Amino acid sequence: MRTRVFRVDSYVQRDEYFHFARKSLSPLPPTVQHSHDFHELFIVEQGSATHRINETVDTLERGDLLFIRPTDTHCLQADSLHGCRILNVLFRNEIAEHLYQRYPQELSSRFFWHNEVVPPKIQLQGAQLERAINNTMELQNSIRSLTRVEQFLLSLLTHILDPSNTADSRMPKWLLQACEAARSPEVFKRGAAGFVSEAGRGHEHVCRQMRKFVGLSPTEYVNKMRIQHAAMLLADSHLPLAKIAEQCGIENLSYFHKRFRQHYGTTPGRFRQRRRANPMQPH
Repeated sequence: MRTRVFRVDSYVQRDEYFHFARKSLSPLPPTVQHSHDFHELFIVEQGSATHRINETVDTLERGDLLFIRPTDTHCLQADSLHGCRILNVLFRNEIAEHLYQRYPQELSSRFFWHNEVVPPKIQLQGAQLERAINNTMELQNSIRSLTRVEQFLLSLLTHILDPSNTADSRMPKWLLQACEAARSPEVFKRGAAGFVSEAGRGHEHVCRQMRKFVGLSPTEYVNKMRIQHAAMLLADSHLPLAKIAEQCGIENLSYFHKRFRQHYGTTPGRFRQRRRANPMQPH
């Protein structure tokens, strides 16, 4: 397979620092693989794809986040049945170098600075995935400034490292299993009671351990799962708001609007409109 080098100047103007694309990948077998003179990351928003990178082959699924270094050589092919849509951000190398110089302890051997042959792939789920998608989509209509892309990158790393979504190695197994179970509508629709039931421990003990390891109460954690699930339904379905609220276990529509606005800073209707606006065409 032939190899091409993609140049940052083909995507980014001289007074710009990054490029954003939301695109559907082709299901046709690729004839060219590429390396590049920039850093890029992408999130699989929908579907799945085959990823050929550095002479290895991997399958990507919804929620996979990849950090691609300039030296990596790769190509993508969408699943022929389910397709694949990704959110892609590329930016100038000097931005990555600047971030590393500022935060070497936090970034060394991680993300773009990973030293293995194949760059890291992080599987995002539930609230973590929805925050990452929302954070990335905000780049679509923003100014392509240095400040904006640095803000985005630091925010994304914060999302990835959010203790409410990254298990503490000391976290009891029963609590980790309860957190995972609470991502399911069958559990979070029952509120904090559902969470405590999955934990299999006393209510007060569960609350103390949640505060210690996650920094949230069972009620706060469950509400986050509800609103993140609502966001996914808003983006991927045509269900009316009342039905979405019901599926999230929230009977009062006014309360649903209030919680959603607190979490996303906008109304459910505007969130749905923004997520469906300006669909990207494949390159």
